[in-house]
Amino acid sequence: MTETPEIANPKIVTAAMLVIGNEILSGRTRDANMHFLAGKLTELGIRLREARVVPDIEATIIAAVNDLRARYDYVFTSGGIGPTHDDITADCIAKAFGVGIDVHPEARRRLEAHYEAGMLNAARLRMARIPDTATLIDNPVSAAPGFRIGNVMVMAGVPKIFEAMVASAAPTLVGGDRLLSRTVLALVPEGAVAEDLGKLQAEYPDVDMGSYPAFRSGKASTAIVLRSTDKARLDAASEAMYAIFRRMGGEPFENEIV
Repeated sequence: MTETPEIANPKIVTAAMLVIGNEILSGRTRDANMHFLAGKLTELGIRLREARVVPDIEATIIAAVNDLRARYDYVFTSGGIGPTHDDITADCIAKAFGVGIDVHPEARRRLEAHYEAGMLNAARLRMARIPDTATLIDNPVSAAPGFRIGNVMVMAGVPKIFEAMVASAAPTLVGGDRLLSRTVLALVPEGAVAEDLGKLQAEYPDVDMGSYPAFRSGKASTAIVLRSTDKARLDAASEAMYAIFRRMGGEPFENEIV
C-alpha cells in the first residue's frame, strides 16, 4: 500500500484591497493598483484574497472596511484621501474605528515643507487630517502621507503615489510562507485535459491548480498554473501534469517557478 505523503500546514497571511471612488465604477479611470499590490504581496508571502470597489458613499465605505478588516490580516485601501470635498476616506476610516480625526502635527509639517510659502491652503491641509491613533505611511512622491490604523493601510489612488506608499509600508508587514508558482503549457484543448486535471487536483489538494485556455499559432492550447508553498509537492504535481499532456500528444512548454 502506498502511504499518503504528509502535507505540511503552511503559514497563511491574507489581505484584501478596497478601491474607493466613483471614477473607477463609472469607467472614467482604470484601476492599476490591484495588479501592483497583488505582485508585491506575493513577494512578501501575503495572499490577496479579495478586491472590492465601492463608490464615494460614507455608509458603504464604512461597512466595507469593517467587513474586510474582520476577515483578513491586512486591508489596503486606495483612493479618496486628496484635497477635494469628495475625498472622504479618512473620515470614513475614523468612523469605522470609532475614533476622532484631526490635523496630524507631523503630517502638517511634511506638507508645510513640501509646499512653497502661502501654498498650503485649507483644501490641501485636508490631506493632513489623520484618524486618532493612526501612524503615518510615508509618501516620498508628493509628501501627503497615507496612514495605518489597526490592520488597515490607507493609501492614495494615484498609481505612482500608491506604489511609493506600498514600498513604505512593506517593511512593517509580516508575511507567511511564500506561494511558489509553475506554469505548464501545451497545445492541447482545455476540454481534453479537464478530466485528468480534476483527478490530479484530488491527488494534490494542497496544490492550487488553475486552467487557462488560449490560442497559440492558431491552435488551441491550455496553460495549467500550479501554486504551492511546498516546492517538493509543486515539483511532483508539475511533473504529473507534464505526463498528462505528453500522453495526449502535446509536448509541454518550459515552465518556471515564479
